[in-house]
Parts: sequence; C-alpha cells; structure tokens
Amino acid sequence: MPRIVVDVMLKPEILDPQGKAIVGALPRLGFTAFSAVRQGKRFELTVDGEVTEEILAQAREAAEKRAIEAALLRHRHRLNEAATDLGISRVTLYRLMGSHGLRDPSASEGKTNSMDDEDLRGDGQIATE
Repeated sequence: MPRIVVDVMLKPEILDPQGKAIVGALPRLGFTAFSAVRQGKRFELTVDGEVTEEILAQAREAAEKRAIEAALLRHRHRLNEAATDLGISRVTLYRLMGSHGLRDPSASEGKTNSMDDEDLRGDGQIATE
C-alpha cells in the first residue's frame, strides 16, 4: 500500500529548544561532529489504493490542521504566539483556523486569548463547530 510521508520542520528563524537540548547532549554522548540540530516531526499516512491529487490534498489538510491544533495547545490558544511558532502571520492563522473549522474561544465569549478546559474535546484537540 502506498504511504504519504509528512515531515514538519520549524522555519530556521523559529527558536528550536528541543534541537538546542539535543545538540548540547550529543558531545556528552560521544558525538562531537555536529554543531546544530533541528527537531521536527514525521508521520506517515497509508493509502488504500492509488495516491491521487485529491488524496495528497487531504494529506496536506490533515497535516496543516494538526500543526495548527498543536501550536494552539502549546501556546494556550494565544494566537500571536501560535502564529509565530508556525512561522505565519496572525491573520493567516485566523484564516486557516476558519478553513479547518477551528474556533477561537476568546472571540465569542469575550475572553482574552486563553484556553479553558471546556474549549478542549476529550481527545485533547481544539473544539470545533
């Protein structure tokens, strides 16, 4: 069965604390040839049947939505910080949230860009409409 591999990496201008921790630990483990590390994420999507343009579009949408959800959770739904983490503008993040059915809890309830437990579904993802 075909697989779609998605590698997600931070943009170079985004601070990577995991990468810094890894590069700091490497010499203690006897690996001295490396001067920098960028930590990313990888996931594989198995496809039943042929990989079409439609399937690739669905893979991109799934990866994009997951990256947005993860950034929003990491930054407790503070949109400016999540957008910076993703390497996009706040306006672009807000537009992408809308296209993926993700809502900003602070917009409808007068909150200040923070996230309450009621904004999370049981699976830890951002509540959708």
